[in-house]
Amino acid sequence: MNLIFLLIEFLDELVFGVTGASWPLLRTDLHLNYFQIGLALSLPGVLGSMIEPFVGILGDVWKRRALILGGGIFFALACFLTAASRNFLFLLIAFMVFYPASGAFVSLSQASLMDAAPARHEQNMVRWTFAGSLGVFAGPLLLGGAVLIGFGWRGMFLALSGLAVLLLVSAWRFLPRPSGEALPTPRWVELWAGMRAALAALKRGAVLRWLVLLEFSDLMLDVLYGYLAIYFVDVVGFTAARAALAVAIWTGFGLLGDFLLIPLLERVHGLNYLRLSAITEFVLFPAFLVVPNPWAKLAVAGLLGLFNSGWYAILQGNLYTSMPGQSGTVMALNDVAGVVGKLIPLGIGWAAQSFGLGAAMWLLLAGPLGLLIGLPKKQPMRADFQGE
Repeated sequence: MNLIFLLIEFLDELVFGVTGASWPLLRTDLHLNYFQIGLALSLPGVLGSMIEPFVGILGDVWKRRALILGGGIFFALACFLTAASRNFLFLLIAFMVFYPASGAFVSLSQASLMDAAPARHEQNMVRWTFAGSLGVFAGPLLLGGAVLIGFGWRGMFLALSGLAVLLLVSAWRFLPRPSGEALPTPRWVELWAGMRAALAALKRGAVLRWLVLLEFSDLMLDVLYGYLAIYFVDVVGFTAARAALAVAIWTGFGLLGDFLLIPLLERVHGLNYLRLSAITEFVLFPAFLVVPNPWAKLAVAGLLGLFNSGWYAILQGNLYTSMPGQSGTVMALNDVAGVVGKLIPLGIGWAAQSFGLGAAMWLLLAGPLGLLIGLPKKQPMRADFQGE
């Protein structure tokens, strides 16, 4: 069963990896500007963050299996719509379908994986992240191969839609069916109780800390990834093919870091590692932006990918630990907090349109700085969380 969850995460990040490496091609074929790219990276996420909290709460009080399978159907549809996109509006609609679908299909799968071993949240989140990193790493490579053989980005997204259908069939066969007699529709009283529990959790200091730190960490993760290929084309001067190689190097070193982190977290506290890696990223990222040699810049990009490994896994694992027995609500709170975070790519796009992409990229330095300021001084214990 856990393998199905990890495969779902792999596919989700494979789509993400292909999308990130496709931006130079999408921009050319669909005639996009920086602001439109920022809008495509932000608006669907904001919409998803408005819908997904209800999906997460329903995942705690209703048929989680049905929600996962329903999300998988729309996930496959979103990949197909992306392949069929002919202009910016069509692409935006495809992404607006994809984000809430991913919330149901992927985020609830993560919540189910966390429920399987409540005492090993950090460790299982690292395994989850490794599966995702494998997908992100494979995405640019597969896209590069698809372009070389004439398959193109449209053919790649069409193939991803087919893979999603195959995985959906597997999930339908192997995900356990709920025990007892679940109601055909959720009861309002249960949904309202779940919403009240989520609002109450937002008043707890530990929960707020992890939610805020997750948004800061994303600056050096998904936000950086979203602009990395275009940065190497527009600022560094790479071709689209070489930019895809740069993305593959960044994701490849991230994959290596996630793999090494699996045994490391059995020996060291996650937050101790996270603090050291944040210091390293705070030094490396300015070096990445100012080093003039493109190949040296490529090497530093690989180190950035290596040392941001584990950021999401450790922070998200601590968030699950701070809310025992409420894994679906964790997803809901992530989405509520993500409403602001999802606007960041739009802000980067606006700054790039106004001042140039090279200048706008400096804003991402707030990511490691936020972690250095906000991380607790010692590793919280489960008793600390439950006592709040």
